[in-house]
Amino acid sequence: MRSDQEEKEDAPSGEVEQDSRAASVDAEKLLARKEEELRACVDRLQHLQADFENYKKRVLRDAGVAEERISDQEVLDFLPLYDNLRRAFQNHTGKCDSMAFVEGIERIFAQFAEILKQKGVSPIQAVGERFDPAAHEALLCVPSDEEPHVILEEFETGYLRNGRVLRPSKVSVSTGKAHREETS
Repeated sequence: MRSDQEEKEDAPSGEVEQDSRAASVDAEKLLARKEEELRACVDRLQHLQADFENYKKRVLRDAGVAEERISDQEVLDFLPLYDNLRRAFQNHTGKCDSMAFVEGIERIFAQFAEILKQKGVSPIQAVGERFDPAAHEALLCVPSDEEPHVILEEFETGYLRNGRVLRPSKVSVSTGKAHREETS
């Protein structure tokens, strides 16, 4: 069996040139086709990259709009409280019945508590409970007749929202009975 090289050597020189020109033209066509495919891939990649950048911008913009709407809803939930407090103070004069004013404020306070409850907010139990650093912030440690680590006093109420601490309670905690040394 003869190799391609041997056949080319035996073939007339014109035939070899024609074969080499045909191979050269085929290679150029193949190269041109591959370059076109490469340009098409690069163009597609650039379009995808631009689309992705636009997508990221749109997602950020949409997240900002959603955050603003959530914030607006929170404000709308508390506006009735503000309106009722404003009305209560506008209608209250020094000559007015103070008990009626206090009752109105108590109703507003109850309305406020209901809004917090609807939002999943509840106060953290503190006084008489064992100190929990996840839910309480100890401001004072005081010797007392109580067991150690029991909360004696609450300075500021803490709150949970759906089981998560929003703000810890600020408390004083028992260190247990004070050790008294008798002096003579």
